[in-house]
Amino acid sequence: MAKRISKSKLSYTDAVAELEGILQRLRSGELGIDELTTSVKRAKELIEICKAELTETKTELDKIINDTEE
Repeated sequence: MAKRISKSKLSYTDAVAELEGILQRLRSGELGIDELTTSVKRAKELIEICKAELTETKTELDKIINDTEE
């Protein structure tokens, strides 16, 4: 399995890359049944990290756009 990085230090790009790795292993049949639950839980965590990062970025961009329109 890919190297795990703590949530606080995981960038959006790293989260997406790790998620892609999990998906690739699932699609290829490389992921054994023993790793399936762990991998799905990790994928869920990574998706949550990505969503949070996207939400934060959108909020920041909206603020910048609103500040320039005033």
